Amino acid sequence: MSAAPALRALIFDVDGTLAETERDGHRVAFNRAFAALGLPWQWDDATYAALLRVAGGYERLLSSLAGQPDAPLIAAEREALARAVHQRKNAEFSALVARGGIAPRPGVRRLIDACAGQGVLLAVATTTGRANLDSLFPHLFGADWPQRFAVLVCAEDAPRKKPDPQVYLIALARLGITPQQALAVEDSPAGLAAARAAGSACLITRSVYFADTDFSGAAAVVDDLDAAPNWPCASPRVDLDALRTLHALHA
Repeated sequence: MSAAPALRALIFDVDGTLAETERDGHRVAFNRAFAALGLPWQWDDATYAALLRVAGGYERLLSSLAGQPDAPLIAAEREALARAVHQRKNAEFSALVARGGIAPRPGVRRLIDACAGQGVLLAVATTTGRANLDSLFPHLFGADWPQRFAVLVCAEDAPRKKPDPQVYLIALARLGITPQQALAVEDSPAGLAAARAAGSACLITRSVYFADTDFSGAAAVVDDLDAAPNWPCASPRVDLDALRTLHALHA
């Protein structure tokens, strides 16, 4: 029997995985955009949790408008409104991040720091736009964040949203590795499905909106990266050694 391929890269989702950006960022920013544009809508936690079944902020907004009785009836007008709201939402999100409104989830910064010089590449595979990364990542990882990530694949690069594997297939191609040499880190069912469809094992770190979700098919499921691993390893929390062990079990 041949040996399992070595772990070459960690591929991270962003929203809900690296930070609780859905609850603390995008939902808040959407509501501020609605108010700024004089629209009579507000998304509470329950509403936004249901909307997360649709991947991508613009697509999520379009889905909501399609069932909104006071939204434009003509599809082209709904799309124009969605573009305007989404543009304002991104500006509101950037302002929220700049005020220090979003922090990395437990263990995220520790693990990102540990990968430097350890022979494991870092990549991002997300359905959010690059502008949101440019706003968020300096606050999560410091001004040198572009040097930390070998590959960034965002909404502009992969128009087919998760659970379609396109974003992962692009990331793997740009990394120059096989799916079996990567481990995905996700928080949602769509993200898990995308990673698995691309052929990579996936660790789930539960975010607030998916705290009770069934993640059958994941390599492992933990509350966050500071939690004790629930697979056989010597590490007291999810660190790079623990992830190498997990990857070897599922590659």
